[in-house]
Amino acid sequence: MVSSSRRAFLSGRTVSQSPWAAFCQRLRRDIQGVLVELDSSPGIEQGRLHPGSSADVELARQLAIEYSVQLALDGLPMANPYHTGAVLYLAPDHRMARCERLDAASSLWFVQPGCLMGELEAQGFSGLAEVNPGLTVAAWLADRRHHMWPQGFTQLSGVEHASILLADGTRANLGPFGANNKNPLNSMRLQQMIPALFQLQATCPAHPEHYWTARYRLDALQPDAAYGINLAHLLLGHGGDLAWVDWLVLDQHMHALAVPQDWQWPMPQDTDVIATQDLDEAVRQWFDPAGLFSYPGQEL
Repeated sequence: MVSSSRRAFLSGRTVSQSPWAAFCQRLRRDIQGVLVELDSSPGIEQGRLHPGSSADVELARQLAIEYSVQLALDGLPMANPYHTGAVLYLAPDHRMARCERLDAASSLWFVQPGCLMGELEAQGFSGLAEVNPGLTVAAWLADRRHHMWPQGFTQLSGVEHASILLADGTRANLGPFGANNKNPLNSMRLQQMIPALFQLQATCPAHPEHYWTARYRLDALQPDAAYGINLAHLLLGHGGDLAWVDWLVLDQHMHALAVPQDWQWPMPQDTDVIATQDLDEAVRQWFDPAGLFSYPGQEL
C-alpha cells in the first residue's frame, strides 16, 4: 500500500502540514534544548519542551501565539490545566539549573527554574526540608500549597526578586517596591499593570482571619507593617497561569523562618472562592489577557 505522502511525491503534489507539525518543526529547528512530542492527535496535540535557555522559551512564546498553542508549566503537582487544543508543557531541567550565592557574604542566592529543591536544602535552605526534593524551583514557586502564607506575610517565602517573561514578550524584573526601590517600572506594560493591581488590591473582599482565599497573592501589595512591598510575591503560588519565570533571587535566611507548627490553615469555603473569582480573573487579565498560559494551572 502506497502512503498518501508517497503518492503526493510521485504525483508532484505537496502534502499540507498541520499547524502543530509546523509549530514543532520550527521550534525544534532553532532551540538549544529538547522538544518531545507527546501526542499529535488532532485537537489534543501535546509536547514537552526542556528549554536550554530563556531564548528557547521566548521562541516558544512567539510560535505559540502564531500557531494557537497554549503554554503550561510542567511538573506542577495536582495540576489540571484547562485547555482545548494544542499545548506545550515547559519543563525546566538541568539545562537551566544554576544555583549560586550572589557573593560570599550574602544570604541571597541566584536560582534558575530547573534547580531542584533538594539542591537548595543541601545548600542550607533549612526551611525547605519538608518540600519534595525532586520538585523544581519553577514548580515550587507555582505550587499554591507551598505558599499559603498568612495574609500580609508573603516575605516568609524568601523570594526577593523574580525575572519574568509575560505573554506579550515583555521581560520584567520584580522585587522590592517603594521609596527605596532601585528597580523602577522600566516598561510601559509594567507602568500600566502595577498601578492597576494596586487598585484591585484596594477592592479585595474581606478574608477570614489571616487567611488569603484568592488565587493570586494580591496581599503582597499590602504587607504586614514589619515588611515592605515586594512585587515578586505576586508570583507566589501562581500556578503557572501568569508568566514564565526566568530566575529568582532567594533569601536563605528568610527560608529559615517557618510558620509556627500550631498554625491552623482553614480550607476555603465555596462562598470564599466565588467571592474572589472576579478578582482573580482581573489579575490574570492584566498578566495574560490573550490566555497564552494555560488556566487554571492548579487547584487546591
